[in-house]
Amino acid sequence: MGVSKNLAFNGLNPCLSVPKDPGLLRSRQASPCSKREGHIEFLETPFSIFSKSKIAAMNQKANQYTYSIVIIGTLFFIFGFVTWLNGTLIPFLKLACNLETDAQALLVTFAFYMAYFFLAIPSSFILDKTGFKKGMSLGLVVMAAGALIFIPAAQSRSFELFLTGLFVEGMGLALLQTASNPYISIIGPIESAARRISIMGICNKVAGALSPIILSAVVLSKATEVESKIMAATDPLTREILLQELASRIILPYGIMAVVLVLLALMIFYSALPEIDMSVEENPDSSSAKNKTSIFQFPHLLLGVLCIFVYVGAEVMAGDVIGPYGRAIGLSLDETKIFTTYTLCSMLVGYVVGIIAIPKYIHQENALKISAIVGLLFSVLAFVTSGYISIVFIALLGLANALMWPAIFPLAIDGLGKFTKTGSALLIMGIAGGAIIPQVYGKLVLAIEPQAAFLYCMLPCYLYILYFSMKGYKVGRV
Repeated sequence: MGVSKNLAFNGLNPCLSVPKDPGLLRSRQASPCSKREGHIEFLETPFSIFSKSKIAAMNQKANQYTYSIVIIGTLFFIFGFVTWLNGTLIPFLKLACNLETDAQALLVTFAFYMAYFFLAIPSSFILDKTGFKKGMSLGLVVMAAGALIFIPAAQSRSFELFLTGLFVEGMGLALLQTASNPYISIIGPIESAARRISIMGICNKVAGALSPIILSAVVLSKATEVESKIMAATDPLTREILLQELASRIILPYGIMAVVLVLLALMIFYSALPEIDMSVEENPDSSSAKNKTSIFQFPHLLLGVLCIFVYVGAEVMAGDVIGPYGRAIGLSLDETKIFTTYTLCSMLVGYVVGIIAIPKYIHQENALKISAIVGLLFSVLAFVTSGYISIVFIALLGLANALMWPAIFPLAIDGLGKFTKTGSALLIMGIAGGAIIPQVYGKLVLAIEPQAAFLYCMLPCYLYILYFSMKGYKVGRV
C-alpha cells in the first residue's frame, strides 16, 4: 500500500496513471491496474521496456570496462614480473657464464634498460600504425621472442646471446608500456583514472615481489652448494658439465614464459578490447605551449627527463644491485638471491601509502621532496652500518622510490600541450638510467669498498631529485 499512499498524497489515481490504450497495455487481467494482496501491481509499458534495454546496455558497458581493466592489469603484472627477474639473472649469469666481475654481470640491466632508450620514440610511431590493441599483442610477441633466445643462449652458455635476449625483451616491454600506460588512463572516466593507475601499480609491484622468489627457486636452488662444487672442480671437463647443468635450468622457465606471452598476445589480439583515439592532443592551446616551436623550449621537461634518469637508476640500484652488493659484503648466494623481493615489498608498502596520502593529505611535489630526503637518509645509513642492517636500509629505499615515478612524470609533462606525446617519449627514454648507473657502481666497486661505491652512486641521484622537487619542475614555467 506504500506506493498507493504516495500517489494518493500527490493527488493522483494510481490506476489512471497507467496507459489505457490496449495496444500499449499488456495484462494478465482485463483492468489496467489490479490489486493483489493489498498492493498495486504495475503493468509493463513501453517506458519500462525502454528502461530495461537501457539497463542492459549499461550492464554490457560495465562488463566491457571490467574486462578491459582485467586485461590491462594482467599486462601490468607481466611488466613487473619480467622487469624484476633481472635481480635473479645477475647472480645466475655471473655464475653460469663464468663472469669475473660485477660490472660484467650488471650488463644484464644495461641490455634490458637501454632498449627503452632506443624504442621509446619508435614505439609511438608503431602504435600509430597498429593501434593500441594490436600494438600490445606485438609487444608481447616480441617479448616472447626475447624469452626464446634464452634457450640457445643456455645451450651454448653464451653471455652475449643472453644479453641479446634481454634487449629484445626490453624492446617488447617498451612497446607494451607505451601502449598500456595511456590506455589505462583513457579507457574509463577521467575522474577515476588515478584509481585505475593505482590498481595497475599494485599489480606491477606484487609481480615484481614474486618473480625473484619463483625464478631463484628454479635456477638458483642450492646455489651455495652448486657454487662451491664449481669453484672446487679442477678438471675442466667436470667444471664444464657443472656449468652447463646450471645454465640449462633457465630453459624451462623461459620456455614456459614464451608460451604464456604468445597465448596472452593471441587473447588480446582476438579480444573485444576497445580501441581508443589518441589523435587529438589533450591541450593544444595550453598557454605555456602555444608560442613554442620545439620540445627543447621546455626546460622543466628536460630537467624532468634527467630526473627520471637518476630515479630509475636509483630504483634499479636498490632492486637489482642489492644482490651483488650483499655478495660483495660477504653474504652467501643462497641469502642474496631473493634480496630484490625485499625491495619490492618495501615499494609496495610505499605505493599503498601514496594511494592513501596523495593528494588528500600531501601534494605530489611535496611527496617527491619527502621521498628524496628519505632516500638520502637511507643511503647514508646503508653506508654507516654493516651486514644485514645495511641490506635492510637498501631494501627500504624501495619505500622512498615508490612515489617518485607518479610524481616526476606529471610534473615534467605539465603544460606541454601539443608536445605532450613527444615529451612522454623523452621521459620514457630516461628509463635508460637503469642501464647506466649500475654500470657506474660496477666500475667503482673494482676500486673502492662496495658501501662507498653504493653511496657515491645514490647521493647524487637523490640530491638531484630533491632539487627537481623544489625548483626544477618550475624552471621556464610561466
